[in-house]
Amino acid sequence: MKKLLAAAALAATIVGFAGPVPAQAKAFTELKFGVDATYPPFESLSPSGQFVGFDMDLGRAICDYLKVKCVFVSQTFSGIIPALEARKFDAILSSMSKTAEREKAVSFSSQMYDEPTSLIAKKGSGITATVDGLKGKAVGVEAGTIQESYANAYWKPFGVKVVSYPGQDQVYADLLTGRLDASLQDSVEADYGFLKTPKGADYMLVANITDDPKAVLGSYVAIGVRKNEEALLAKIDEAIAAMHKDGTYDKLQSKYFNFNIYQASAN
Repeated sequence: MKKLLAAAALAATIVGFAGPVPAQAKAFTELKFGVDATYPPFESLSPSGQFVGFDMDLGRAICDYLKVKCVFVSQTFSGIIPALEARKFDAILSSMSKTAEREKAVSFSSQMYDEPTSLIAKKGSGITATVDGLKGKAVGVEAGTIQESYANAYWKPFGVKVVSYPGQDQVYADLLTGRLDASLQDSVEADYGFLKTPKGADYMLVANITDDPKAVLGSYVAIGVRKNEEALLAKIDEAIAAMHKDGTYDKLQSKYFNFNIYQASAN
């Protein structure tokens, strides 16, 4: 990977190199990812406190290609872009969708994967993913997500109670206690992180969300870096391309999914 050349190009973009790079600057040896670890199977904490999930495996593979140490920094999703801008880490690796609004502050890598947004509710509830079907109901969303933006844009003005939480795990906790009537999140996370677990046995997928004239939901999921850090972004994109070329991506996704998540969404 021509590590020495990469170090010279990337030193100014990595935490600790905010200003001009001195002649004795250290080589690029570490890549810090900001992570909201409440979103299995993409990112979560194991019982021993280790970062685990599909995104974590992809991040470690990227670091392997770049021959740098991988560091994961826990961060609530609602504050993850400000934390990136404050240089608490180098990149966002947290199931973040590319949207026009986020592109004002963040530059995005090439596609990591794609999946639709879905509404889930208790079986037999009669809830539908429409204003009429949700009016007077409480829908849980994770703060800072495209799902929060969608619910606030299309449902809240028409009598749907939209309740935001710091983490997706808290959404599910209140869904289980009956404080919420439904939850809006990524479809794969809903399926693998809740519906296919014992806790989700009494719940079901109501619908995938396809009506989005304001393009609130954006496009694919990608890694985000600070603006004007093209060298770092280029290296990440090179690593993503290499993973697809040598089969690493397919090997990692097969650990978690029985379908191709790279093209999971029809959007």
